Amino acid sequence: MVDETKGLTLQDFAGQAYDKLRYGDTDRQGHVNNAVFATFMETGRVELIYNPQDPLLDEGFSFVLAKLDINYIAEVLWPGTVEIGTRVVRVGRSSVTMQQAVFQNGKLCASAETVVVHFDEATRKSHAFSEDQRAKLEGWISAK
Repeated sequence: MVDETKGLTLQDFAGQAYDKLRYGDTDRQGHVNNAVFATFMETGRVELIYNPQDPLLDEGFSFVLAKLDINYIAEVLWPGTVEIGTRVVRVGRSSVTMQQAVFQNGKLCASAETVVVHFDEATRKSHAFSEDQRAKLEGWISAK
């Protein structure tokens, strides 16, 4: 099995975001609780796909989370920040598969595979991407 996270850096990702750690994010062991990593991944996705300066979605459409598979690699410690990388790895008819990673002080702490589905809020069903949306999403595919 190939380790696709080996050598990853924040610069490998089209989307780059950060979160400030809160004392309340910690658990009894003194590190950031594993459940908070889902929030880190959400921050990365939202900052990439809901960018108000470069909108991806039309009115009445959103994304719903279909899959979040997190690999915990190293602990994250408070205080400080984390950096979150997000990139597209595959664009389907109405879904997008992303690779995400969380770094603290340049060290890879977690990676994830995330799938979101383009969702029509009126019909409450998935909706195919337009050609413009597909082109924008494919532009977020990284070579690595």
